[in-house]
Amino acid sequence: MCTVSGLFKDLTSIKDARNGRLSSWDHSGRNQDYWEIPANESVCLGEIEGPACITHIWMTSSCRSVKAPAILDPKLGALAAPVMEIHPALGVIWDAYDPFYYRKALIKITWDDQAMPSVLAPLGDFFCIGNSFPGNFSSLPFNVSLKPEEAGRYGAPCAVSCYFPMPFNKKAKIEIINENSLPFILYFNIDYEMYREPLSEQTACFHASWKRENPCRGWGADVQVNTPEINTVSNLNGDGNYVVLETEGCGHYVGCNLTVRHFQGSWWGEGNDMFFIDGEKYPSLNGTGTEDYFNQAWGMQKNAFPFFGTIVHESDTDGFQVSYRFHITDPVRFSKKIKVTIEHGHANHLCDDWSSTAYWYQLLPTVTPLTMVPVEKRLPVTAELPGRELPKVELTSEMKKAREQYLARWNSYKPVREDQIRIKTEKTRNESHLNTEFARKLRDSYN
Repeated sequence: MCTVSGLFKDLTSIKDARNGRLSSWDHSGRNQDYWEIPANESVCLGEIEGPACITHIWMTSSCRSVKAPAILDPKLGALAAPVMEIHPALGVIWDAYDPFYYRKALIKITWDDQAMPSVLAPLGDFFCIGNSFPGNFSSLPFNVSLKPEEAGRYGAPCAVSCYFPMPFNKKAKIEIINENSLPFILYFNIDYEMYREPLSEQTACFHASWKRENPCRGWGADVQVNTPEINTVSNLNGDGNYVVLETEGCGHYVGCNLTVRHFQGSWWGEGNDMFFIDGEKYPSLNGTGTEDYFNQAWGMQKNAFPFFGTIVHESDTDGFQVSYRFHITDPVRFSKKIKVTIEHGHANHLCDDWSSTAYWYQLLPTVTPLTMVPVEKRLPVTAELPGRELPKVELTSEMKKAREQYLARWNSYKPVREDQIRIKTEKTRNESHLNTEFARKLRDSYN
């Protein structure tokens, strides 16, 4: 028996295990190492037979629409790495990012033979991309890596990682559901390790669920935060609190990310966190303020630490904040049920837009169904720019000819480009089956 202790003690012990990986690698051996996730379709990234444990998920993606005919051969361009999507050269291509595709796509993970998933969240929010607005940060279980020139943009491409261990006994099925009218490209690596012996019956499985309340049901959004009138109102039982998680079972809550878009223009974080464990009428865990729950104080600071921090600060956006708190060394245990809540303003007087992803572990089966609102109710609230009226200009014969030639080139370019997308989506559907088959063969060889 190994007596070594510490965070990395697992590295000092030899295990009878075999590594495996699901990825978007090109099964033909060529370099088309990404999948084109079709519009309005669900794609299985692969199925893994257990007993096993997912140890790491990495992804990067991009979603854009083609606005004009590029000065590139559409067939040759489709065979190159899709770097032009990230670095559109002026006058060479004209593509426009879908700013909200991180909210339009969902990640869904189902353990064993369950009828319902244990993970269901918008793709971006699962990886702590709140409001479809990526921010560079590094925590222990999640990281986002964003190029400097992409910062400050909705829908900006970035790399994401998740290190939460995800054990299972029989099977893991990982799906991406694209509820968008546009396809998007996805690179991914899902690393796991297989075991010969079944996992203990006391092995808790990973869960994640997304929620949103827009607006929160506040009673005094027109009354300033932190005034005597607001602060003298009592809230002991949490009625009207924003609910981060409410579930039944036996397990432990390990944290969340929270996105708040504040509308009053004062301060949104005066609400207390309240935890109700195993059916309590009154919370046994009471906090002192939302910023305090996220281990900050006197407002939110621009920092990111292993267990808590700020991903996007409200001073750098059009009025929203993305924060995280992970209970890695202090998980909140429950035997029957748990309800994790936060006041939206003291005594719930504010009417802001709140959304969150909760993470927890519990024994199977997953009792409380995970639900998802329609895509139109997931889109972030953003400032609208005023429209502008274009001038009416009398065209010369050269101008008319230029417009006609441009339209003709677009009419010949567009169907070829769309055909290349069709080819890639067919490749994705085929490699979805190949990934599961590849994982099954690897499992059989290990057995």
